[in-house]
Amino acid sequence: MTVARKLAEFLTGVSVSDLPAQTMDYAAMIVASTFASAAFGTTIASAQIVRDLTKEQGGRPDSSIWFDAGAKLPVAQAARVNAMLSDAAASDDSDLRAIVHAGTPLTATSLALAEQLGSSGEDVLAAIVIGYEAAGRISDPISSGFRARGFHGCHGAVFAAAGAAAYLMKLDVPQTAQAYAIAATSIGGLATAADTSVAREYHAGLAVQLGIQAAQAAQRGYLAEESILETYQGFFEVYGADNGAAAGEQALAGMGESWDIVTDMAIKLVPGGHPYHSLAEAAAKAVKAGGFSVGEIASIEVSRPGFTKLGGPKYPADLIDMAHSPHYFVAAGAADGTFGWANASPEKIADPVIHGLIDKVRVGPQPTEHAALYRQGSTVTVTATDGRFARSTVLLPYGSGALGIDWADIEAKYRTLMPASGLGSEAIEASLKAARGLRQAANVSGLIALLRGF
Repeated sequence: MTVARKLAEFLTGVSVSDLPAQTMDYAAMIVASTFASAAFGTTIASAQIVRDLTKEQGGRPDSSIWFDAGAKLPVAQAARVNAMLSDAAASDDSDLRAIVHAGTPLTATSLALAEQLGSSGEDVLAAIVIGYEAAGRISDPISSGFRARGFHGCHGAVFAAAGAAAYLMKLDVPQTAQAYAIAATSIGGLATAADTSVAREYHAGLAVQLGIQAAQAAQRGYLAEESILETYQGFFEVYGADNGAAAGEQALAGMGESWDIVTDMAIKLVPGGHPYHSLAEAAAKAVKAGGFSVGEIASIEVSRPGFTKLGGPKYPADLIDMAHSPHYFVAAGAADGTFGWANASPEKIADPVIHGLIDKVRVGPQPTEHAALYRQGSTVTVTATDGRFARSTVLLPYGSGALGIDWADIEAKYRTLMPASGLGSEAIEASLKAARGLRQAANVSGLIALLRGF
């Protein structure tokens, strides 16, 4: 039996009663977080371009574009637009192993299909949990190698969309296996383009569109190579694993013992790339521990397993640069004693105090103690001009599911970012309440109406 078939057999057999309450609560948090990120994304030109192009093309009125009272669109197209709105803002979520942003495609896919099919809120949350599991399991065997080969996280995100779509469309085991197989041979995306341009959100939109279309094709009987994940020169071997068969065993190990949405998911409670959140957090804590003023800082040393250089733009000029600049995260954390949504503003990105610290940031030796405990974590050492120093280690970034996520933090994010959508305060509060109570909703029509401003 193929990896796709075994994974499909397990995931199609999962019922809501099998899912721990925490998984469903985290799924609701992902929905609220994705809306907040998408609201910010409505101000970004790349998402606006694809939204307008898609609206011009039109089609069957299945599903809504968020924060838009215009005509509905075919489900895959509406979901693509909504995913791009969220991903463009770089404020969504990540699977911490491969930095796959699964929550955005899951929310966009699940709500678009639920609107079309009349699915319940509980079904939507379960689909998000299932899709997160599919994406995490297929991404895990390539997580240590795919980025080094130049590939982007959309190669995992497509399975989130395909998995959620297959669940909501009630595909059977062979059809679900085919949805994974078709998705595996459909997706593409290069990390370098995502790091330096708005190709990042374009990848996200395609992952959603192709994942949904893979499920739709599978439902109608389309057949691809079902062993494509593990076969010679198949998905695993091309995108990062040395041996496809061994990677397949890794992907299937321990199914049902834990859930990816709890163990490996992290919601962004600050903006930018998740691998850099712990840099800012540790830098801020080190400066506070040492009691240093900005003027006293002589050097800032960062350490992480496998971290040998600081990539990305050194001096960010815009949101894209900021999201991929470890120099900026470290310097901003040290300068401000914190890192938050304000650090994505043009004023902060150009802050001369932060830029004055950037040249003092360097990479130190890799940690040798407890290296396996670092999950996108970092150690930062700040040294003062008089030789005093302070060190702080953050093993998991703030917002990691494994640390526990508080609804208060999600609500703060929601209220900070949602005004960019154009919705009034009453609609913002009502939509937040609806997202948090999604499990009790008979359908998603009320929530969607609130997002469209009705």
